[in-house]
Amino acid sequence: MALVRNWQIGREMSYWYPENRPKKQFAAVFDINKCIACQTCTLACKTTWTSGKGQEYMLWNNVESKPYGCYPLGWDVKLLNRLGAQEWDKASYSGQTIFEAAPAGERVLGWRPGERDYAYPNVGEDDCAGSVEKGASLQVPHLIWFFYLARICNHCTYPACLASCPRGSIYKRQEDGIVLVDQSRCRGYRECTRGCPYKKVFFNPLTGTSEKCIACFPKIEQGQQPQCFVNCIGKIRLAGWISKPDQARPENPLDFLVHIKKVALPLFPQFGLEPNVYYIPPIHAPKSFLHQLFGPAATEAVKTYQAAHSDADLAGLLSLFGCTQQVVPAWKRDGDFIVGLTDDAKEIVRVPFREPVHIAAPFDDKHQVARVNCP
Repeated sequence: MALVRNWQIGREMSYWYPENRPKKQFAAVFDINKCIACQTCTLACKTTWTSGKGQEYMLWNNVESKPYGCYPLGWDVKLLNRLGAQEWDKASYSGQTIFEAAPAGERVLGWRPGERDYAYPNVGEDDCAGSVEKGASLQVPHLIWFFYLARICNHCTYPACLASCPRGSIYKRQEDGIVLVDQSRCRGYRECTRGCPYKKVFFNPLTGTSEKCIACFPKIEQGQQPQCFVNCIGKIRLAGWISKPDQARPENPLDFLVHIKKVALPLFPQFGLEPNVYYIPPIHAPKSFLHQLFGPAATEAVKTYQAAHSDADLAGLLSLFGCTQQVVPAWKRDGDFIVGLTDDAKEIVRVPFREPVHIAAPFDDKHQVARVNCP
């Protein structure tokens, strides 16, 4: 095994291939606090990519209610139990990754879901932690809580699916870092399904090959954001490109959110894959739960997000989410507007800090009629 640098866990780790970062890395930020679990993203992906035979159970995009929701069943807790204690020394993870904890003769510590694990795509929906007793009052942080976690393939820097595949049929594109399956090489061993800790690789029983989220790469190649992004009603998603921490550029929206403000964090960084989908943690969930999901930086990320009202740059950039179908590789603040830009500084979209409000008079002088609230 090779030693590679994983900046998300603050140290070098063992991986089956030498470090080989792409020229550009596709990445995304999801703002959990805005998600309403309408599943529009799920249906947009489903109707675009997985409406065929053998794909009935495939959800390349899904939205779960945490802490109890999961698809497939137990995708996270089963691996967390196998991995054992996951200790952090401040920003450095001192426990084992799933590559370092793999049993002898195996490349990755993992498990393969059974058919019944895929039978309940919305298990635990809106199930809250705790119970509401008579006379209970609302407190912050809430004693009764849940939140929605939207998930796609993380297009990891060190993919476990790629490391697991004995056929070499999974590869990471050098031009954009998107992880794909070469189905002409795949023989359906399902080691990728077993190895991926996020369970975002699926097996098609009709074709006998694996399939997974492709980040809508035909759209990415045209400068467009993926289907689940542009159809998101809550405007929780922003796609773009991520740099290494020492190469972060403030004018890059994702670099600004991930590396500079540190308000967006990877999901289960302790697994060791260096995932490239980042989440702004929910502000009302317990610290201990958020630490397990996003690492010890979750507490500060929540504080930064809560203070966004006094940070014009951060508040403005968050308003760019969901405002254009194009990938926004650069941005700037221009007075009372936030501007999304192309790489060569051409304007893509201009968003006001506050939407204009027009209050109409009770009586319309032009048409000599009184305005009423009913049609």
